[in-house]
Amino acid sequence: MHQPQPRTLRELRESGHVHRTVKAEVRANLLAKLRAGEPRFPGIVGFDETVLPHLERALLAGHDLVLLGERGQGKTRLIRTVTGLLDEWTPVVEGCEINDHPYAPVCTRCRTLARELGEELPVAWKHRDERYGEKLATPDTSVGDLIGDIDPIKIAEGRTLGDPETVHYGLVPRTNRGVFSVNELPDLAERIQVSLLNVLEERDIQVRGYNLRLPLDILLIASANPEDYTNRGRIITPLKDRFGAEIRTHYPLTVEDELTLIRQESVPDIGADIPEHLVEVIARFTRLVRESTAVDARSGVSARFSIAAAETAAASAVRRSAIAGEEQAVTRVVDLACVVHSLRGKVEFEVSEEGRETEILAHLLRRATAETFRNRLGGADLSAVTDKFAEGGQVESGELVPAGELLTRMGPVTGLAKIMSRLGMGAGEESPGHAAAALEFALEGLYLMRRLSKEDLDGTAVYRT
Repeated sequence: MHQPQPRTLRELRESGHVHRTVKAEVRANLLAKLRAGEPRFPGIVGFDETVLPHLERALLAGHDLVLLGERGQGKTRLIRTVTGLLDEWTPVVEGCEINDHPYAPVCTRCRTLARELGEELPVAWKHRDERYGEKLATPDTSVGDLIGDIDPIKIAEGRTLGDPETVHYGLVPRTNRGVFSVNELPDLAERIQVSLLNVLEERDIQVRGYNLRLPLDILLIASANPEDYTNRGRIITPLKDRFGAEIRTHYPLTVEDELTLIRQESVPDIGADIPEHLVEVIARFTRLVRESTAVDARSGVSARFSIAAAETAAASAVRRSAIAGEEQAVTRVVDLACVVHSLRGKVEFEVSEEGRETEILAHLLRRATAETFRNRLGGADLSAVTDKFAEGGQVESGELVPAGELLTRMGPVTGLAKIMSRLGMGAGEESPGHAAAALEFALEGLYLMRRLSKEDLDGTAVYRT
């Protein structure tokens, strides 16, 4: 990162630097990216046609805003990408706690320094990544945390109680000339929400009755869950009125977006490959859980559900490869069963379904597997697989059965390469692990289509006619 060179106020003026407010910076940089056709919010999936146009209009209008959506919809992730619309570097008065601009210092210390040093006022530079502040709203959050309070240490050092420099600034003024986020705003006590009224309208702060007016230059973005926001009425009316925009977020609308999200967010270094057809099973499973009438729709099913499912399935494959001595860990259908037990606690069920949680999730996982089978192998000729069972044969698989052993038990299968191709396995994915993953998926799909039977026994699956 190349940092600008001016180190004093004089050098800064001579460089031709122009002072802009945060919202002016965001507006200018956003317009530049729009005109150039560049990504504005990297890493955000599935919002291009729905959420992002509204967000862009709000930012161009210079509005503070609320992102409203259920848990795990990427609200915080989206807020953090807004800092990418700030200038890469911005000058501040060196040593200033609230990031005063050298052209227009506002705190007592910096105004005094400006009078004493004039054009030699020292300048430091802040990167845009340092201009973001965030607070998770919790019931124990205080006005001092957000705005500021008297610093007893400074009083003990001999300063008088009326000295403005005895103020210890909170998170909001320390993010002056940046972007500040309040996550889960409705959880903030109503008397604490009042402290944000001046920040949003008059753009200043008040601390403990001091005659202190600090004009803040800040973009405030809050997140909220609609259950809290609309039903409980936990955001006070004057504060809601001061936000310029309210933007609804949502879960991925298509299977493709869900697939992209899982691939993007799941931990890459677990050590197992997850074939594309199994990622699709997890994506469809997540969507079915969200749509299920047995699940409490008000609490939502987070995107973290599908990400954790992919990671859990991959970990199961890694465990098998370690125990069985496989050279490569490749996730198979048998690794999905553990997802139901591991992630049951991430879903809020309706009260009437108490005691049936595992049964419901297992059923939805079978449905997701069947839908993926129809999508990937629905018109494929699988007679070479079913012929293996023509004379009453059977094949046993399981979470600890290595890929090579499964292939040996099955024997040569004509057309297996074509099945692998239809499952999205290209060049470089021709290992025994991938072949076993394709074969086991075909067996499971044939079972779900009622062309084979299956018996589950303590982590093993026996397929037969």
